[in-house]
Order: sequence, then structure tokens, then C-alpha cells
Amino acid sequence: MSAPLIHSDGLHRCPWPGKDDALYIAYHDEEWGVPEYDDRALYEKLVLDGFQAGLSWITILRKRDNFRRAFDGFDPHKIARYDARKKAKLMADTGIVRNRLKIDGAVLSARAWLEAMEKGPGFSALLWDFLDGKPKVNTFRDTKQVPAETALSQKISKELATRGFKFVGPTIVYAFMQAVGMVNDHLVKCHRHIACQDPACQHAAKRR
Repeated sequence: MSAPLIHSDGLHRCPWPGKDDALYIAYHDEEWGVPEYDDRALYEKLVLDGFQAGLSWITILRKRDNFRRAFDGFDPHKIARYDARKKAKLMADTGIVRNRLKIDGAVLSARAWLEAMEKGPGFSALLWDFLDGKPKVNTFRDTKQVPAETALSQKISKELATRGFKFVGPTIVYAFMQAVGMVNDHLVKCHRHIACQDPACQHAAKRR
């Protein structure tokens, strides 16, 4: 089924979190599609989406606290300085996804993030300027209508890769755009479709 599901609380939700996983449903209701403007938070989400490549998002979500512990709260200033010893420690950490290329990618992306912050325009501005600072609201009624990538995600992917970010292919970038609310891909009957358009919701995201 790819249309919205009606849950026991009477609310319609996108089908992808299912009805049984409380963690996944909370992520859908509280985070996915909420516009995010914080530079560090955007870096964290981009890195986690890179780690998701080849896996399901729920796998990463269940390990997110472990990732945050292992990666120093996703502080790019610290991650940019990771050396071989720290990388070896991460490779030995069973609480995260142990993938050498993705760990190296997180470090290289942290360095690219720092350059964007120091030389401009800032990471959040770099991303949101593609949309003039405002989310693109789609009106999909079925998940079959939702694309895996778009011309815009291809454009952003190319820009990020040029700047030295890793694991930023157009499909990863589009999933990232959905998650951080650059595009609102909640199905129109999902209760979060309208909620994520509420200016109060967007301003709250800016304050986080």
C-alpha cells in the first residue's frame, strides 16, 4: 500500500513508517519534512543520509544516538580533525555502521562544511539559496508519485560534490531534502502535510 494509512489515533500518515514502530512514527511526526536551517544540524543529517546508503533509514535512526556519541555530537570542527587513530576507533564501534569509506566521507564533508562556513555563504545558506529560503511544497497523493531524485537534487548534488562533500549523489541529496523540509513530500492527506507548512513550525526549526 502506498497511500496514507489511518492510525489508531485517527490520523492519516504517510505509509513508510508503518503502524507498529513508535520510533519511526515519532520521526515522521516530529522531524521528517520540518524545515531545518541550522548549519550543524544540516551537516549531521547529510552525513547520516550518507551512512544510510544501501541500508534502510530505520537502521540509521535506531543507531542515531550511538552515532552522535561516536562522532562528538556531529561537531564538524572536531570531525574535520579526525586522525587515523580516531577512525580506527570508529571502525571498532559496534554501535554504528562501520564503513571506512563513509567514515572518511564524514571527515571530508566536515572540512568542506568548515570551508563553506568560513569562506561563505554558510552551509544552510548554500542549501536554502537554491529554493530562495522557502520549502517546495509538493502535492503527491501516493508514494508512487514521489521521485527518487529531481533536477534540483542533481544540481545541489553537483554543487556539494564540487565543494568536497562526499556521499552526496542526487538520490541521497533528495532524501536529505525531504528529511530537512527543503521539499514537503508528506502526502496531501497526511496530517503532517499542512503542519509542516505552518510558519510557527518553520520558525521553531530555525531556533533549534
